[in-house]
Amino acid sequence: MDWRGEGIVLSARAYGETGAVLELFTREQGRHLGLVHGGAGPRMRSVLQPGNKLNAHWRARLSDHLGTYQVELVRPLAGLLMDDPLALLALSAASAVCGVVPEREAHPALYDGYEVLLETLQDGDVWPAIFVRFELGLLQELGFGLDLTRCAATGARDDLIYVSPRSGGAVSRAAGEPFKDRLFRLPGFLVGSQAGEASPADVAEGFRLTGHFLERHLFAAHGRHLPDARLRLMEKIAAWAG
Repeated sequence: MDWRGEGIVLSARAYGETGAVLELFTREQGRHLGLVHGGAGPRMRSVLQPGNKLNAHWRARLSDHLGTYQVELVRPLAGLLMDDPLALLALSAASAVCGVVPEREAHPALYDGYEVLLETLQDGDVWPAIFVRFELGLLQELGFGLDLTRCAATGARDDLIYVSPRSGGAVSRAAGEPFKDRLFRLPGFLVGSQAGEASPADVAEGFRLTGHFLERHLFAAHGRHLPDARLRLMEKIAAWAG
């Protein structure tokens, strides 16, 4: 059994004295693990950094085996972000969040969205809003999409300013006003007719919104919490928003 293709490094952990188990996110094979012989060595450690794009060749005797990778670097990313601690934290958070994608399950649209997110990490004015949209796409792709197009209570499509923390549906101003203290605020940049430049406050609210549903539907279901890097990023974004 074998396949070849490009993938983005999500993580690499030491295995034995010199090896590393590489976790790649690929377009056709999904999130896929394999052993890299010599992956713990100094030369390969720089290659197996989260965010780096690799050419990979995976081989195994049987399809359900861990298998081994042979890889070569296509494009580094982590090194390009060394002078931007917030972007580096975003890269760590994105890599950790993608770890919830079921192993060996292809999600090409999600992979494409992840590539877009990583391509924007060098632009601090752009990536925070893209990050929130990526997480909404992740929820949608894994079967827990939010309906932000109509009011969950009345069906109205106008004046949507809240989100129900239970249903994940948008709620109009009129329907939500009596319960506003129990609802999320719906950031305008996530609503079709209001989509545009995202304010820091809107982005911070977006991170709070997606974080709630990621934990509830994807992480808690496996007895896990949001990754530490994702929690730290949400705190940093909230501080940035003031």
